[in-house]
Amino acid sequence: MNAFAAFMPPGISNPANRHKPCGTIPFPMGISQYIKEIGRGARGARPLAREQAQDLFAQVLDGAVSDLEIGAFCLAMRIKGETVDEMAGFLDATHARLARLPASTRPLVVLPSYNGARRLPVLTSLLALLLAREGLPVLLHGAQTEARRVTSASVLEALGIPALAAPRAVAEGEVAHIATGRLHAGLQRLLEVRQVVGLRNPGHSVVKLMNPAEGKAIVVTSYTHPEYFEMICGTFALLGMNALLSRGLEGESVADPRRSPRFDAFVRGTPQLLEEQQPGTAAEVPGLPAEIDTQATADYTRRVLAGDAPVPPSIARQVQHIRQLASQL
Repeated sequence: MNAFAAFMPPGISNPANRHKPCGTIPFPMGISQYIKEIGRGARGARPLAREQAQDLFAQVLDGAVSDLEIGAFCLAMRIKGETVDEMAGFLDATHARLARLPASTRPLVVLPSYNGARRLPVLTSLLALLLAREGLPVLLHGAQTEARRVTSASVLEALGIPALAAPRAVAEGEVAHIATGRLHAGLQRLLEVRQVVGLRNPGHSVVKLMNPAEGKAIVVTSYTHPEYFEMICGTFALLGMNALLSRGLEGESVADPRRSPRFDAFVRGTPQLLEEQQPGTAAEVPGLPAEIDTQATADYTRRVLAGDAPVPPSIARQVQHIRQLASQL
């Protein structure tokens, strides 16, 4: 039995055995040739090898292609879906171009935050501050991808934590946050394609999995669908990353305070099932405000940190899992 079979839920196959490239596609080549391969629809599209995906995404990030070609790439990938090798190639291209943060003494906890609040307050900033209270350096990165949603960055700013103007080392016990455009302008431009076509693209997957640190880091991320879970697990394993994965809150990396989610860890790519999902959804979370605006969320965060409201149990367990992961690195 391989490493995946031991922790995959029923019905989920080994990512290494799926979506093998069909035939040999020349490499490297212009983006139009790649689009011909990936743009043949859900059944006719051919997946790219890791090196081809890296070359393709590098062209997109470097601005070497037209807006029309970027739109075609985004729509083709939206229909086809990303394979493990393709996502690894996209991340290879991204990691080679990111403005990296210098290494911290302890592993840097990386919290992507791109969805924001929709029905519940966005609590990723609370998770960040709880982790910092444990002495860990924490980086939250994100961008406004939904115009009407409250972002984690706005909550942190309301708490008196301004965004970084440029990447720098993060101290132990500190929360820092930075806009995606400060890490790579081309990646930010790719995220903005959603404002035109109305659909997510590979850039939205990349930002939730990437590691912007030069040293040891733990990427904390989430998934919404079983297929996406499979792709993330395979990617973390292939790239040998350190990560914590769970079913998130409305697409955010913080655990849903109403539920007890499954937690999966990766240490240098090796998967570990930390906790199985428990059934049921709480009708009420003590102290959680009904409002989802920035000020209400910031006030709730202050109350929790001061001990005037309880830490939601699922988030408390998430903090514990991350702290234990950091001790293994």
